[in-house]
Amino acid sequence: MTLPTSAEGVTESRRARSVGIGRAHAKAILLGEHAVVYGAPALALPIPQLTVTASAGWSSHAPDSQGDLSYTMTGSPSRAMVTQASDGLRRLTAEFKARMGITGGPHLDVILDGAIPHGRGLGSSAASSRAIAFALADLVGRKLTESTAFDLVQTSENMAHGRASGVDAKAVGASRPLLFRAGRTEPLKLGCDGLFIVADSGEMGSTREAVELLRAGFRSRPGAQEAFVRTATELTEAARQDLADGRAKELGTRLTEYHELLRAAGLSTDRIEALVDAALSAGSLGAKITGGGLGGCLIALAQPEQAREVTRRLHEAGAVQTWVVPLKGLDNHAP
Repeated sequence: MTLPTSAEGVTESRRARSVGIGRAHAKAILLGEHAVVYGAPALALPIPQLTVTASAGWSSHAPDSQGDLSYTMTGSPSRAMVTQASDGLRRLTAEFKARMGITGGPHLDVILDGAIPHGRGLGSSAASSRAIAFALADLVGRKLTESTAFDLVQTSENMAHGRASGVDAKAVGASRPLLFRAGRTEPLKLGCDGLFIVADSGEMGSTREAVELLRAGFRSRPGAQEAFVRTATELTEAARQDLADGRAKELGTRLTEYHELLRAAGLSTDRIEALVDAALSAGSLGAKITGGGLGGCLIALAQPEQAREVTRRLHEAGAVQTWVVPLKGLDNHAP
């Protein structure tokens, strides 16, 4: 099951709209960053309160030097961010048209309005791509399957980040926490009622840079890749079982241990370390980087009675934004 989008349920015979709408949401990786690219499992958490909405419509404008597509992001994105996003959108749109057998057509205007901060490891690029894919489908009156949506998002993600594992493309449309392994997903069993607190460090990370840094480290140290993937797999599998069995304290320990694995690989920053220390000293059961690293966000596990203090201490340590994701509020009826 996925969160609703305006394109779901649209029949092939339905007339195309003048404006198409698509939506998606943020995600956080609980464990499995980087190792998932090498076949290890990853655990992903949807963040439904952080959403992005795409609007797509036909325009009377004539094609310009940029072709037959105009792309606008609300807020104050950097020029580099807009350029990168535009390149990915053009690739996604071309692939969408090819899959749907659409040729020609008037100028297309796409507006993206979202609350997901960019470059923080929260899946903003994947969520944007998914929202746009469903907006395009809604615009032309086509039904977009989850399989096709995934392929379209991956087209854009591979362009933005290099080799994308696919976990973001899956998680930004999921309504419950997921286990992701080798391109396949299954819902996680949830036996815990704790809260995940996501804190924005205010530092932009770079997944591509982090991947290249890690890969360079693997090349320089024989056996390092195998050791990293083995440890990551063990921690992720143990965390999956802890989550299912309601062992919150043990789950928190796995989070912190995975953070140490990423920190040892050079993927943390002074700001992230300060946030980890603040969360743990405030009583958090565990804390770690979430996402590619080199900036971005931290995720901490806390019991409900600890959440207020953990959040306060995170802001004191430099967090610019925080979000609380209660496990109880997600669909925890996985088989």
